[in-house]
Amino acid sequence: MIRALRYVAKLCLVGFAVFFMGLGATGYASEKSPCSKNPTKGGVTMSLTITSPAFGHNDNIPVRYTCDGEDISPPLEWSGLPEGTKSVALIVDDPDAPDPAAPKMTWVHWVLYNIPPSATGLPERVKVKDLPQGTREGLNDWKRTGYGGPCPPIGRHRYFHKLYALDVLLPDLRRPTKKQLEKAMRGHILSKAELVGTYKRSR
Repeated sequence: MIRALRYVAKLCLVGFAVFFMGLGATGYASEKSPCSKNPTKGGVTMSLTITSPAFGHNDNIPVRYTCDGEDISPPLEWSGLPEGTKSVALIVDDPDAPDPAAPKMTWVHWVLYNIPPSATGLPERVKVKDLPQGTREGLNDWKRTGYGGPCPPIGRHRYFHKLYALDVLLPDLRRPTKKQLEKAMRGHILSKAELVGTYKRSR
């Protein structure tokens, strides 16, 4: 009789142990599940894309968009803005200045913000009057607004065209630098996409 009771007690202990281990494993799997991530803010969003009809990702930027040509802005297109996007920002910069073999700074070529989410891109040679309504300009590293094309002093540089989908319409930042715009965007980025073009002067 006593042996039988001990046997039943052991079975009960084993049963409880398996039950609680199962709960623990289920909780861990739930916490690690990709489905638990926020699909927009703070999650992994792959749908936002930015492209250009003028050059492909990691391809050479045509001379017409550089200081050796007409120095005009390239055409840009984007799609896949996440739900809740209130505005879009664009920053174009070169992290390889002055020499890709020994970069010392990131040179900013273009800063735009408060682009309306209804916009799907920017035309070639875009002027202030042609910008989507409500779009505001920031300062590039020539200390002026507008686009400044690639003009690398040495080597082949990379030019990052970075698009940000924001959950807010930013206040008037006057003419913000890249750093000031990035500070204002902090905590409001729903998604980001990049298009990289390269350029090396022939001389």
